Amino acid sequence: MPNQSWFGASVYYSNDGYNTSGSKLMGRQAAGQGFLRAYVQAAQAKSEQASAWVTSHTTAAVRAAQEGFEQAGLRTTLQVMTPATMVQLQNSGCLYVPQPGLHELAWQRARVGERRYSLCGVTHTTASHAVMDTLADLPTSPLRPWDAVICTSTSVLDTVKTLVGRRMEFLRWKLGASQLELPQLPVIPLGVHVSDFRTTEQERAAARQSLNMAPDDVVVLFVGRLSFHAKAHPHPMFSALQSACTQEGKRVHLVQAGWYANDAIEAAFNEAAKVLAPSVVHHHLDARDPASRRQAWACADIFCSLSDNIQETFGLTPIEAMAAGLPVVVSDWDGYKDTVRDGVDGFRVRTWMPPAGDGEDLAALYERGLDNYDIYCGKSCEFVAVDIPHAAQALGQLIANPSLRKRMGQSGQQRAEQVFDWSVVMRQYEQLWSQLADRRKGLDTPHAQPDRMPCARSPARLDPFDLYSGYPTHVLSDTTTVTLSQPVDPALYAQTTALGIHKYASAVLPTWPQVQSVLTPLSASPLQVKDLYGQANPAERKRLRRQLLWMVKVGWLSVAA
Repeated sequence: MPNQSWFGASVYYSNDGYNTSGSKLMGRQAAGQGFLRAYVQAAQAKSEQASAWVTSHTTAAVRAAQEGFEQAGLRTTLQVMTPATMVQLQNSGCLYVPQPGLHELAWQRARVGERRYSLCGVTHTTASHAVMDTLADLPTSPLRPWDAVICTSTSVLDTVKTLVGRRMEFLRWKLGASQLELPQLPVIPLGVHVSDFRTTEQERAAARQSLNMAPDDVVVLFVGRLSFHAKAHPHPMFSALQSACTQEGKRVHLVQAGWYANDAIEAAFNEAAKVLAPSVVHHHLDARDPASRRQAWACADIFCSLSDNIQETFGLTPIEAMAAGLPVVVSDWDGYKDTVRDGVDGFRVRTWMPPAGDGEDLAALYERGLDNYDIYCGKSCEFVAVDIPHAAQALGQLIANPSLRKRMGQSGQQRAEQVFDWSVVMRQYEQLWSQLADRRKGLDTPHAQPDRMPCARSPARLDPFDLYSGYPTHVLSDTTTVTLSQPVDPALYAQTTALGIHKYASAVLPTWPQVQSVLTPLSASPLQVKDLYGQANPAERKRLRRQLLWMVKVGWLSVAA
């Protein structure tokens, strides 16, 4: 369809960002997979061209993108671009990247024209050094006002503002910087495909029967990575469930649907469950398996996630639970604050953290490499408190009151449909991409956009002949005299360029007609470089100078000092 219009953004594609079939299922991958499905559905609904950008021009990379989009439901042609054809991104007007790191892509764009297209990234965890550096560097990045880094929650936006603010303070002190430009920082939540989480009564009955759950038993569900140091510490949940179970006199099951990184972590969970929640019936399902995930959602009455970890930013599973029609009990933490309405869709449990300054030693140990990322997150998590009595009270109310469970579950499901379904969230993405296009074209304001960047490439990615100009004895100039050193015929040219020491660079070596165009005028007499230009434009002159020096390199020409 050569005349088909392109959808509002192209997707930066890599399997790691959108594939949930690996052994280590991460929330960002589940979110990426959901996004890709929504993107494909929106593009096909408008009969517009879906497009992807891959970092490699290999057949394998292109095929992986095509297969990924097909798995997401694409039934039309996918336009795939590579770094060699990145200028085509102007056809969609935006490149969506499933992470916040846009710095290098922005410098690559500068080479082809910074107003050709926008860049749009999204945050997930903000606790790693790599991501913190990326966000803190926003004031000095080549991103422009027609670019965006999406914050998935207001808590994330606060974190980004803190990182950026501290970096700005430093730049003002160090450089006296007064004009610091940032990309847009909109808050757009992650989404779910609500229909995926609807289960039937038959599925519910089968799931509960397979797990030996009686009709009157109450089943509490946690979904996510089972990691006490990098996801949600289980102590508050175990203790609160034990208290609620004892108080209400009900047979309570806890299903933890997730995966353990290793046997030691699994053993630690099992030990804590026996000590802290002996009256609760414990089950483990491997959430990496789609059938097991389905079984987990089908059997549950209540969802619980008392996240207390700084690596969390949004929290996808509570909105998945709302989509499944479950009432939720969550910690009043990060993105959960935006998604769960306390007393409406479930309950948000109070959390506590030490004041600023009390974690300097933890930050220093991570900064110096004495603690790795997991240990840094784990140590920080140990000093975040979830109010256990408050959690027990919330769980107890839901365990004791089926009608309350039903009412809150219905409320949450309606909220998921109206606010968090990917069809709704994707419209916010489309609106953002349109707004970025208006900014890029200068249509959103009567005033001109900030001046063009003074450089069209990264200061750390310069032309090697610029950056290393101090290396040689001489630099070829327009007045350098060039002399023919020996006769050259097609056979010698073919023999020389076929040598392994040159063949690897064949794409940038001169062709025989180009060599011949230089040899012919030089066969009469030596000439200055400028005399060989003829009608060549600036780009052709650059090419000619390089070709001349290659012919000097192989001994066919010589130049005067």
